[in-house]
Amino acid sequence: MKKLNTSIILFIAIIVFANLVSEQYYFRIDLTEDKQYSLSNATKNILKDLVEPVTVKAYFSANLPPNVAQARKDLEEYLVEYSRLSDNNLVYKFIDPNKDEETEMKAMQAGIRPVMINVREKDQMKQQKAYLGAIIEVGDQKEVIPFIEPGSALEYALSSSIKKITNTNKPKIGLIQGHGEPSISDIQEVAYALNILYDFIPFTLNDTSKVPDDFTTLALIAPTDSFSTRSLTNLDNFLNRGGNLFMALNMVEGDFSTAQGSAVTTGIEAWLSKKGINLKTDFVIDSKCGTVSVQQQQGIFRYNTNISFPYLPIISKFSDHPITKGLEAVIMKFASSIDFNSSDTLTSFTPLAFSSEQSGSINAPLFFDVQKDWTSSDMPLKNIIVAGVLEKKLEEQSLYKICVVSDGDFPVGGSGNQQQRLQPDNVSLMVNSIDWMSDDTGLIDLRTKGITYRPIDEIADGKKQFLKYLNFLLPILLIIIYGVIRMQSNRVKRIKIMEENYE
Repeated sequence: MKKLNTSIILFIAIIVFANLVSEQYYFRIDLTEDKQYSLSNATKNILKDLVEPVTVKAYFSANLPPNVAQARKDLEEYLVEYSRLSDNNLVYKFIDPNKDEETEMKAMQAGIRPVMINVREKDQMKQQKAYLGAIIEVGDQKEVIPFIEPGSALEYALSSSIKKITNTNKPKIGLIQGHGEPSISDIQEVAYALNILYDFIPFTLNDTSKVPDDFTTLALIAPTDSFSTRSLTNLDNFLNRGGNLFMALNMVEGDFSTAQGSAVTTGIEAWLSKKGINLKTDFVIDSKCGTVSVQQQQGIFRYNTNISFPYLPIISKFSDHPITKGLEAVIMKFASSIDFNSSDTLTSFTPLAFSSEQSGSINAPLFFDVQKDWTSSDMPLKNIIVAGVLEKKLEEQSLYKICVVSDGDFPVGGSGNQQQRLQPDNVSLMVNSIDWMSDDTGLIDLRTKGITYRPIDEIADGKKQFLKYLNFLLPILLIIIYGVIRMQSNRVKRIKIMEENYE
């Protein structure tokens, strides 16, 4: 009995000691494919540099369905880690906005928007209003995450929000104007994402405008007017002092009213050609493409139907590069092919995005035949380059970077009543590019870090059966193996005991 009491006391002492040690030396193992639950060095540096306390108010409804409630669980796990790494300089609390009208009103006034979710109750589906958002506060500054989608890039949302309201000296990014380019209001989704880490402001490039020294990167989107020689010289001077340039250019354009496609010339293509980047005046066509609505008539009836339009390629093949990491599909409108040709050993070019395995190109001008029955012989090419990045080494180990996309309209959503919501990866492609050229914090790696959705119904039948029987038989097999090993061990012990007794 005394021996038993001693064992119990010793066991309790070990548990207490382990808990005390774990407070100081906390760790966990992350076995997910993309280290979903491991905080990046960028986040750790942001939390380490906190000067003022950060408060996170998480507005989450109670009694959410399991698939939606996972967002709350993920957020809470992140906040526990954030609080620990910030040396308790970050505090958080969860609030249920549905508990009373006053709390709900505060949440809505703060910018947390409700969403309607489907809930099963007594074998019936009904819709329920739910809140899944958070507010990050530092002093009198605050940043709102109005909706946290399950499986989204949660670490990026939290870290970038903290960085935004604690960073008092943001780098400046200029949007070039003066040549028919869209304004900031025409690329609102991109501007919103960029303004988290930068001051994204318009800059008019002309003969007399020297690029200010505090600009880190310039963005040139879909110019339609010509560039003067002096303007291009000013651009060269900016690059030669270590500046960076993002370019989304239209080398061709299509007019649906006349069903014609033509080339676009602004002078910027000749300037790029001298650096080794050749943008061709052709239309990339792709079997993986978007659709257009065509009006058809049958008898006295007219109706609209959507047909595949190869001139709207959906780009889903990307190189292994920080800019394109995590991207799945970018929808382009009238893209052109890109080629690189330079003997300059100080200059390198990395392709970023390609057409599919069944694609082609047609030189401008051309006529759009929307009724054409496209075949594989019309698209004999593959992996046509539609985006890439040039890097040139300068003196004293510095360099400049030029990122080029051969479609000027992919980040443009329009403004006012004409505004259209962009494909998320369209926004990410431009923002990632500018992040890679301008930001040294490492947040670019977090933008597309989310939980990968792999539904089981998309797995091949053979693999599905294999996983099914593996899940069923593996535990049984492990138990049998353990039993055999245990039985063999006991047998050896019995033999030894019998031998000792015999002697």
